[in-house]
Amino acid sequence: MTGDLKILVIDEDPVRAAILKEGLSDGGHLCVEWIADTSNLYARISALDPDVVLIDLENPNRDVLEQMFQVSREVKRPIAMFVDQSDSAMITASVDAGVSAYIVDGLRKDRIKPILDMTISRFNAFSRLQRELDDTKTQLEERKIIDRAKGILMRQKSIGEDEAYALLRRNAMNQKKKIAEIAASVVTAADLLS
Repeated sequence: MTGDLKILVIDEDPVRAAILKEGLSDGGHLCVEWIADTSNLYARISALDPDVVLIDLENPNRDVLEQMFQVSREVKRPIAMFVDQSDSAMITASVDAGVSAYIVDGLRKDRIKPILDMTISRFNAFSRLQRELDDTKTQLEERKIIDRAKGILMRQKSIGEDEAYALLRRNAMNQKKKIAEIAASVVTAADLLS
C-alpha cells in the first residue's frame, strides 16, 4: 500500500477531526475524506472505498463501539481507532473485530503519521498471516480428501497407496484439474454408490 492514500476520518467532533486532518496533512496525506455523522456508516464507507480508516471516539459507549467493530469486521482495511477511555474488554473486542491500532488518549497531530504507518504495517502483516492460514487450511482439507479417495481406490481396485495416488495424479493431468478435484469426484461417486 503506497502512493497517495485515500484516508477516511470518522469523527463526530469537528475539533478532533481537524487534529486528525492536520496530522495527516503534515504527514503528506492530502486525500482525506471526513464523515461526521456515523449513521449508515457501513454503506458510506463502502461508497467512499478508502485505503485506510481512522476512527476517533472521544468517549465511546458500548453501542457506538459495537457499530464501529461491525464496520471494522466488514471493511477489511487498515483501521486505527482513537479513544480517550478504554478497558481491556474494549481492547480485546477491537482487536477481534480487526482494528489494526487501538490508541488510548493519543490524539495529537504529531503522532498521526507514525500511527498511520504502524496501522498499515500491522494490517499488512496480519493479512499475510491470514492468507497463510487460509492456504494451510485449504491444503489440509485437500490432503484429507485425497487420503479418503486413495482409500476408496485401494479398496475398489485392490491396489496399494502409491498406485492409488498415481491413478489420481494421472487422471488429474489428463483432465487438467487439481488432484484434489479428482479426489473429490471419487469421494462423491463413492458416497452416491454406497
